[in-house]
Amino acid sequence: MSTTFLPCGQYHENYVQDHGWWQTTFIKWKMGLLLAVLFVGIPLVADSYWISVCNQIGYTVLGALGVQLLIGYCGQITLGHAAFLAVGAYTSTLLILEFPWPKVLTDWGLAYPVSIILAAIVAGTWSVLFGLPSAKVKGFYLILTTMAAQFITVDFIITQYVSQIGGRGQAFSLPPGTIKVGPWVIDNDLKVYFMMLVLVVLCVSALVNLMRSRVGRAWIAIRDNDISAEVMGINVVKYKLLAFFVAGFIGGIAGAFWISNLAAISPEHFPWFWSLWLVGVILIGGAGSVHGAIFGSVFMVVVMELLQLGVMPLADTYPKLLMDFLFIKEAAFGLAICGFLIFEPNGLAYRWWQVKNYFNLWPFSY
Repeated sequence: MSTTFLPCGQYHENYVQDHGWWQTTFIKWKMGLLLAVLFVGIPLVADSYWISVCNQIGYTVLGALGVQLLIGYCGQITLGHAAFLAVGAYTSTLLILEFPWPKVLTDWGLAYPVSIILAAIVAGTWSVLFGLPSAKVKGFYLILTTMAAQFITVDFIITQYVSQIGGRGQAFSLPPGTIKVGPWVIDNDLKVYFMMLVLVVLCVSALVNLMRSRVGRAWIAIRDNDISAEVMGINVVKYKLLAFFVAGFIGGIAGAFWISNLAAISPEHFPWFWSLWLVGVILIGGAGSVHGAIFGSVFMVVVMELLQLGVMPLADTYPKLLMDFLFIKEAAFGLAICGFLIFEPNGLAYRWWQVKNYFNLWPFSY
């Protein structure tokens, strides 16, 4: 029996086959080609500008995965996720600059990788603190609670206290050679790109596997109907807090990664608008799908870059356009969300699912 295509007569014979990631030879070749393009093709053909755009996409994907988990999979609305990215970024930065690491770790280039793990744990724990109200409130009231995380964490604690450590004022400078993974110093966009790919692959793989587990099924049950989930014996409070921890954990990884792309870090890198932006990415990409976080990130970053490229030639004639580009960007963001909610409310992931089904079921795609 052929093992290339599934829809026209091939059937799974056991549970392992039914839940395999890459269930056919065709899919395995397709995913191998995708990995080859990401790890080999893009670095060969893209210039430094587009490599930096790819890094921005990867950062957005890492940030959006946590939001997707909370909103799309667990039904917990959040509008303060940038706070947990900030916690991860500042924890990693302080560990690198201030912590007295053993010489063997610094010599082997392990200080930064270890700081990423610790930053993720701290960000996840901090996220749980602001997830505690989810045990009692939901909807609009939970939105206000998560917004409080942004204002308390970034605008108060980080700006007024953490940023003052060492007498630095508002910004922490990251001298060249500070970010190091093993023997490799992460000192250019291409090296940041490869590190981004590794982190995205690891986080996406972990989240997908988690959603296929008992924990993931519990989250989806809570999203669909938390009262029914509790009746079935699911500890709703426990799994809600676990969702906040995992979302904050991934957000901490995103923040710790992003410092490798910065010469200095300050609270201005984590505004409240970035939390709103990540929610918009999920709405455009599609809630309840890891593909949605990826497609939404690619769409938003690329569209905004193309918009900027379109505005720049007009700057000589209309210089005010360049000065007001931030407002143009925000207006385009709002229009994109409105357009998708009206014409494609299920997001890009749903459209991708339809396209895949059309080809998989051909010639019976009707």
